[in-house]
Formats: sequence, C-alpha cells, structure tokens
Amino acid sequence: MLHALQVFTTVVVGVMVGVEFCVAVFVNAIMNALPGDNGQLGRSHGARLLGAVMPFWYFTSLGLATVWAVVTWGEPGSALVVTAGGLLVVSVLMSVLLLVPINNRSKTWTPENRPADWQQQSKRWDLYHYLRVAVIVAAFALLVGALV
Repeated sequence: MLHALQVFTTVVVGVMVGVEFCVAVFVNAIMNALPGDNGQLGRSHGARLLGAVMPFWYFTSLGLATVWAVVTWGEPGSALVVTAGGLLVVSVLMSVLLLVPINNRSKTWTPENRPADWQQQSKRWDLYHYLRVAVIVAAFALLVGALV
C-alpha cells in the first residue's frame, strides 16, 4: 500500500509539474504570439480555467506528500520527501501571495476593461510562475529520488 501511495503521489505531482511547465514554456508563448487581442483573451480564459483547477491540484499534491512523509518518517529517503513537501508549501505560498492576486484580476480582463499596465502585470505573473515551476520541479525531483 505504501508503494502505491508513493507512486500515486509522484505521478500527481509530476503531471502537475508538466502542466505548469507547459504553461510557462509553451502556452504563454503561443498566447503572446497571437494577433490583436486574442492573446490577452486567451490568457484570461486560461486564468479562469486553470485558476479553478490548480488550487485543488496543489493542495492534493501537498497533502499526498505530507502523508508520505508521515508514514515513512525516519526511514531512508524520508528527508527527501519532507524537503519536497517543504517546497510544495513554498509553491502554495508563492501561489497565494504572488500569483493568485494577479490571476484574479486578469481573469476578468477584456480588451474593453483591462488596465493600462496589463502587459506588465502579465510579465510579472510569468516571472513568478517561472520561479514557482522551478520550485515544483525541484520537489518532483526529490520525490523521484525518494522512490529510488
């Protein structure tokens, strides 16, 4: 049963990392290259869609890693899981404090109501997102290392 928890946790975190990496590297680049207001409209739609799903994914990942850490406390590899859990806490804090406020604003933007600095806010969100992706990639790598 423990091995199933470990694999399931790693897969859940890994898929989350894949989605966030894809957004950072590909989706936003695609949106930024669209003509006219289409990129901003696409980013707003993405903020609504992913903004509804990702909180559950982040908290589920953190919860699973916490259970894994508690169940294996003191065993070989448990320090890696605890550290990964700590990084997942950092990613949740980054999300709540840095990314969600921008996301909550941007999901309502249209070409008619967006603020004059919408592009700067989007660039700031992208920067914070790149940092968060680095944090969750590190957490994922630690979980994979704990499996070995």
